[in-house]
Amino acid sequence: MPPAKKRTRTYDPARTRAAVLAQLGHVRRAVATLTPEQLALPTRLGEWTVRELVAHIGTAVTAVERSLDLPEPAKPDATLLDWPFATAAEAPAVDASARRLSADHPDPAAHLTAVERGLVDRLDAHPGSRLLETEAGALSLADYLVTRTVGLVVHTDDLNAAVPGLDVPYDRQALAAATRLLADALAVRAPGGATEVRIPPYAVVQCVEGPRHTRGTPPNVVETDPLTWVRLACGRLTWKTAVEEAKVAASGERADLAELLPLMS
Repeated sequence: MPPAKKRTRTYDPARTRAAVLAQLGHVRRAVATLTPEQLALPTRLGEWTVRELVAHIGTAVTAVERSLDLPEPAKPDATLLDWPFATAAEAPAVDASARRLSADHPDPAAHLTAVERGLVDRLDAHPGSRLLETEAGALSLADYLVTRTVGLVVHTDDLNAAVPGLDVPYDRQALAAATRLLADALAVRAPGGATEVRIPPYAVVQCVEGPRHTRGTPPNVVETDPLTWVRLACGRLTWKTAVEEAKVAASGERADLAELLPLMS
């Protein structure tokens, strides 16, 4: 009997919307406390300062509005799991946009407030089934919102890394959605059933070609926490460092994911 096909993961649109707005709200409130000196701090994102990072967070959210302003595609031609692999080509435009917006909006907190209000208005006006033209192709609004959780979570982490003591919280549902999407993307990049990747409490995926286990403890197991997984998948942490610092437990000859990561950068 052939192996059963994996069921595509689905996301509740209402919970995704709430998660995006909650995480954006956490960031907006934290940014309102930043001093000019803190906004000028460097980040781990090349030459960006905190001010440019904040501008980019706004851009990642307003991508929804920009897509809604375009004509609606006739039909979907992409899936949610195409998105993580379609973002690299946008890097030069993203950099230029962050620099321009940081100069155009001297009050970052006010900018994020406007971004938040605009997003709420547009989400109220359009159903989740509305198709958008995105960097990955034509996706539904509901699916595209799932991708926004990845950007908000990883850039919240970038912000926390740049500003000592800021400690912007992570919305549980936003972190869950980001973790699951990136875990499923790993299974797409390395299809198979030889290795089980566990990211409790949000995701477990099978990946990597090789002998498939059918019962009991699999011979190749990787386990880590959600935030470490997001950092690995988005290039903020190397596999070598994560293993050396015991942030990842990996056992088995097919449990080394170094060549598969990052999924995004």
